[in-house]
Amino acid sequence: MAFTGSRVPRTPTPPQGETVASYATYLEAQKAVDHLAEKAFAVQLVTIVGTDLRMVERVTGRLSYPRVALGGFVSGAWFGLFVGLLLSLFTAPGSSSPFIPAILIGGAFGLLFSVITYSFSRGRRDFTSSSQIVASSYAVLCRTEQAHKARELLREIGGVQSGWPARPAVAPPAPVSDPRAAYPPPAAPSGPPSGAPTVPPVAPQ
Repeated sequence: MAFTGSRVPRTPTPPQGETVASYATYLEAQKAVDHLAEKAFAVQLVTIVGTDLRMVERVTGRLSYPRVALGGFVSGAWFGLFVGLLLSLFTAPGSSSPFIPAILIGGAFGLLFSVITYSFSRGRRDFTSSSQIVASSYAVLCRTEQAHKARELLREIGGVQSGWPARPAVAPPAPVSDPRAAYPPPAAPSGPPSGAPTVPPVAPQ
């Protein structure tokens, strides 16, 4: 059966299409795409875009020599088990199994390597952590020719948005009953106009 999905660009390319929905978490955006897939929608036209990316490092615990030694032994034992499995393919029937020696030797090497590495980095990073890239919001984009259909299907679960940013609302001017009230009258002069002759007061008879 041939796969008819869209080709992913090899170079970083801005996403194409209109915003049909927006969600606060990636799980909600994933649920929206799953909903489109259940409705037999061409999901190869859909793109999930995270905005305002941030790197989040969650501290999971404090490091110490016993914890480092235990983790190194476990990882080395797993590698020794794999080596023992390979050696068992070439071991003659009836001979001793190489699993136990391989596990012990691998665990010992893992323990020694982990302790030495931790001793060199002690004081600079005495904790364990897990890092993730998270976004403040996740937009679901769709090609323009199928954007309207995607919005209609996503109305059942919410989060639908138009493909164009909303224009800012402009408040209408306050109504004025009397047009002359908007313009105050000029202030009356406090004294005689400049250049006018001064009349002396007349003395009473």
